[in-house]
Amino acid sequence: MLGKLKYHPFFIRLLNWEYWPIYISNIPVFFFWMIHAIRARDLFFFAAVNPAIATGGFFGEEKHKIYALIPQEYLPKTLFIPAGTSRTNEMIIRVNEAGMTYPLVCKPDVGERGMNVKVIDTPEDLIQHAKKMEGGIIIQEYISYPTELSVMCHRFPHSNRKAVTSICKKAFLTVTGDGESTVGQLIQKNPRAILQKQTLARRIDLKQIPKNGETLLLEPIGNHCRGTQFLNTNHWISPQLEETILNVLSQMPGIYYGRFDLRTASIEELSAGREFLIMEFNGAGSEPAHIYDPGYSVFQAYRDIWNHWKIMYHISKEQKASGIRTMHWREGLGLLRAYFTYKKKASLTYGL
Repeated sequence: MLGKLKYHPFFIRLLNWEYWPIYISNIPVFFFWMIHAIRARDLFFFAAVNPAIATGGFFGEEKHKIYALIPQEYLPKTLFIPAGTSRTNEMIIRVNEAGMTYPLVCKPDVGERGMNVKVIDTPEDLIQHAKKMEGGIIIQEYISYPTELSVMCHRFPHSNRKAVTSICKKAFLTVTGDGESTVGQLIQKNPRAILQKQTLARRIDLKQIPKNGETLLLEPIGNHCRGTQFLNTNHWISPQLEETILNVLSQMPGIYYGRFDLRTASIEELSAGREFLIMEFNGAGSEPAHIYDPGYSVFQAYRDIWNHWKIMYHISKEQKASGIRTMHWREGLGLLRAYFTYKKKASLTYGL
């Protein structure tokens, strides 16, 4: 009986904090925010951390404006399609003119946690997906490097303090065939895959039988909420890797804190400053992704989150001392309401 319970979705979520609903897991984080807001006497103090991004990148930021700040040699080919642009062959023409080849990744310009992100294989698929999306969209060439990482870093604007504080390696959701079981049956043996079964059933034939030893990639998007396993690889932090990452960060004007989501040929190549491309940069709202490692306790996770809030507070303090403004609380609350309205509409439009 107990053996069966560990494969029930309710108990999988209950016994593994990494699956707790965001409105539960973020309760302590709300208090971290309030404590530092009181210290700063500023509800939205984090907006000063990255003055080049709306809200410092805490919510509602537009990806295309962030891509403009990243050194272009570290970006895959990327195309911004503004809201209101025709989602027809005109869009395909723009993709072709940009010299982009399939597969592509299509994602919302304002997004969060993999919302509405999809790998696209054909022009027809691109049009269909884009028509469902709310607001502007980003089309980006799919990066084929084998290793995907999330790297958290910061630099202080007026002192020499800077560091890489987190490296998370992403293990994509897969099943390995035994020559007899269907994909659906293999999923039932994998607690992480069980939580994604309904979503996977919409685009994968669960009745197919993989060959013995054959590994089948179930989800190509490296988001935790889509089944990707996040692994704590902080032991990869080295002076060489910090030099590479902080060099990129230093070339981004008005950006001092956040997380690079990137792909690389290997950690050795990344450390040497070669063979890597950046998919996204997330600002003040990003988390040190290594905390979602299955071996990481909830207490360790909140300790690390607290430490990162402290870093943001001290960067903001330096910024404000030099005259950088944040946001009036009315402005911040207005932007927050607009963001939640957008998220709700985007989810309803796409049927999530």
